[in-house]
Amino acid sequence: MPTFSYRALQSDGTMAEGLLDAPGRPDALRQVETLGLRPVSLAEKAAAPSKNGSPLPASFGNLSFKFESKKVSAKDLENFTRLLSSLLAAGVPLSRALVILYKEASSPAAQAKWKEVHDLVIDGMSLANAMAKSPETFPRVYVAMVEAGEAGGFLDVVLAQIADFQAREKDLKSKVTTAMVYPCILLVLALVVLTVLLVFFIPKFQKVFSSVHGALPLITQLIIGVSHVVRSYGFFVATGLVVAGFLVRTWFASEKGRRTWEKLVLQSPIVGPLTAQFAMARFCRMLGTLLGAGVPLVQGLNVARKSIGNQILVDAVSQSIERVQQGGRLGQSLADCKDLFPGSVLEMVSVAEESGKLDAELVRIASVTEVDLDRHLKTAVAFAEPLMLFLIAGFIGIIFIGMLLPVFSLQDYIK
Repeated sequence: MPTFSYRALQSDGTMAEGLLDAPGRPDALRQVETLGLRPVSLAEKAAAPSKNGSPLPASFGNLSFKFESKKVSAKDLENFTRLLSSLLAAGVPLSRALVILYKEASSPAAQAKWKEVHDLVIDGMSLANAMAKSPETFPRVYVAMVEAGEAGGFLDVVLAQIADFQAREKDLKSKVTTAMVYPCILLVLALVVLTVLLVFFIPKFQKVFSSVHGALPLITQLIIGVSHVVRSYGFFVATGLVVAGFLVRTWFASEKGRRTWEKLVLQSPIVGPLTAQFAMARFCRMLGTLLGAGVPLVQGLNVARKSIGNQILVDAVSQSIERVQQGGRLGQSLADCKDLFPGSVLEMVSVAEESGKLDAELVRIASVTEVDLDRHLKTAVAFAEPLMLFLIAGFIGIIFIGMLLPVFSLQDYIK
């Protein structure tokens, strides 16, 4: 079982450090909170020394040479968020908390960024606006949630939620990466085998086929044609693919391209429903938290819609907000956002709105949706591995079948 080292704030504001064993990072965080501490940082300890006394390499960061990145890492951002939440909850003023953060930053990039945020806040800018100046470090969803916390007066609670979101996202990425390692290795090997077949293996068959008068199957002709292109124009094809990929990526980074990409994602059969479900959970949790803190409905909707993340869905919710401003009910106004809110959720929102328990119901819907989303994500990841294996096997199998079909009827060609 992995061992984690932690730093956390005690109830009197002093810092505590220690070690604990846990199956994973989320379990370790829960153990720290069970001890009555507010987690500040949590890191998995490196592997134990080997029998000959030399330490086992845990990562390239243990080597004597390091390359300092100018970009703030996800780990630094998570530690910043959790520590800022703990400091504010302990009653430390925001400006003083930011001073502590940039002085205790673990990397030069993080230290410079936290100091930049501190200086902007000292100059009179809100924390959300100061963070919005650095979109490469603080995503739009992050800034929207901080803005909601400042608007409702519960910034420490929102920051704790953001840190939990980051921890869950990191854990999810780790699971997906681990599950996809084996298929990706197979994909690389398949590309190597495919290249060898197209460059060295197929031309030998081509010489045999050219000496035989007869029509080759269409699939064989296509494979021979691809082999000829790879051997004769392989460098130009590779260069063209790289340039095309760069141009497509640049276009998707534009406003029009990003909207097109987000629309395609929503329309995809598996990823689309998961994206909409995740956006709905974030929207409901944010809106419910804002309403529970006494923020007016329209103001809460304007802030919560920014946490959705998908501009197509944001536009749909914006139209619903206009109907609420005109006096419409929330449940009825959201009915047109069918990609985001299923009928059952709209019915629960309408009933909760009538009973005056909208804030609690929205948080409950978010919690239930997140549990259901986690189950669907696990199923999707488990399904991805055999699907990729099937595609790889089918692709290579088609090549072999295409080259062997003429061999089976070679005697007919000779006759």
